[in-house]
Amino acid sequence: MSQPPTHLLPEPALWIGEERVVDSSGGRTDHVYAATGQPTTQVVLAGPAEIDRAVTLARESLPRWRDSSAEVRRDALLRLADLLLVHAESLAALQSLEIGLPIQLARRLPALAADHLRYYAGWCDKIGGEVLPTWPGRSLDYTLDEPFGVVAGIIPWNGSLMSMAQLLGPALAAGNAVVVKPSELAPFVGPRFAELAVQAGVPRGVVVVVPGGPSAGAALAGHPGVDKVHFTGSGATGRQVLAEAARNLTPVALELGGKSPHLIFDDADLRSAARYAMSGVVALSGQGCANGTRLLVHSAVRDQVLQTLTARLRRVRVGDPADETTVMGPVVSGQACDRIIGVIDRARTAGAQLLVGGGRCGGDLADGFFVEPTVFVDADRDTELVQEEIFGPVLAVSSFDTEDEAVELANATRYGLGAYLHTNDLRRAHRISRAVAAGSVWVNGAPGLMPSAPFGGVKQSGSARIGGLAGLREFLRPKNVWIPV
Repeated sequence: MSQPPTHLLPEPALWIGEERVVDSSGGRTDHVYAATGQPTTQVVLAGPAEIDRAVTLARESLPRWRDSSAEVRRDALLRLADLLLVHAESLAALQSLEIGLPIQLARRLPALAADHLRYYAGWCDKIGGEVLPTWPGRSLDYTLDEPFGVVAGIIPWNGSLMSMAQLLGPALAAGNAVVVKPSELAPFVGPRFAELAVQAGVPRGVVVVVPGGPSAGAALAGHPGVDKVHFTGSGATGRQVLAEAARNLTPVALELGGKSPHLIFDDADLRSAARYAMSGVVALSGQGCANGTRLLVHSAVRDQVLQTLTARLRRVRVGDPADETTVMGPVVSGQACDRIIGVIDRARTAGAQLLVGGGRCGGDLADGFFVEPTVFVDADRDTELVQEEIFGPVLAVSSFDTEDEAVELANATRYGLGAYLHTNDLRRAHRISRAVAAGSVWVNGAPGLMPSAPFGGVKQSGSARIGGLAGLREFLRPKNVWIPV
């Protein structure tokens, strides 16, 4: 196992504007490299005191950004996108070090993040309102689209570079200041992103990034100086965020977890379908909210699909994130590893049939947090394996005979984030896309999170949207103006 690029890591400190904080109310923690299980450096964590200073700074800095011209905001976002590409290699290495992400995947992220910034830069000079019809008297009635003010962004650990771009692109385009709390598990990319934002021309203090744990998240969500909270993470933490924000009646946008179904019909391109189904296990080591972690296959082609799928999974290269040929890395922490293995053990006890995987990786990978790509079939539909978001490389496979049964199985969880569908029947594709309870449906492939497309969930997967015009609207609120003529 190669050594992580620790030379990229900053000295342990928080930066709140130009203030360097080394002794914080949140204390310190060790960052542990997931591929080796060894600490890399200490991380200074924000606590309530640092959150208060960050929000105060953002509020003081807000007018300089909110009142700037659309061209100024547009050009700053474009420069920031360019800087992500200039520093792409170091950002990719830092993202890989944070969570053990394979470097071949990490290298794709700076360009994708830059695309999100460019997309929202294009909206800066197109934000406006509308003129409304009035009656019975003669008057002028129009709306203004205004920023909320100070937005609190609580982002997940499983891809902080993309999360920063997806949050900051629309929030800054709309004219908000943003305080971002990355997870203590992934504390490096966010502050670096904020540094680049200042270099791009965003006034210092408009983007403040303060990594921290649960106490920092609670303090930020409940801070009276925050005008809106945007949270991405688990449903359990989302409920806590709602409770804290409710103290000030602060509006909250939630992008929560998923248990996305992956439906394969008997008329599909089965090799392609099996390849995409594999991504639910392998992509981000199964640690993606929209991963297709429930595979629903027509009974007529089930055996063929499973044969192809398991053969491909046995060939997946799991290993050193720094190795260019590694496809799947470790899960994020020892705690996550133990939790996932616990789910696997309970699924066995409950009678699910294990096809492949089922344990921790051994050999050279034994010291890291590596879990084998794992597939179960014939689990009871009400079990933890089928109903709960595992956030690990574990796939539950079921079969169906009719289209109605497929839709019923797809909708039989409390989640509704994404759904994947493989069929060559266009009418079926349209029918099922309408019938499945999901915020996004991908047919015969998955392009990733496009900047122009809204992404978010229904049911207990939340209600917020990132991407597209809907994502911009999350950070604007309309004001009505009426003038008699």
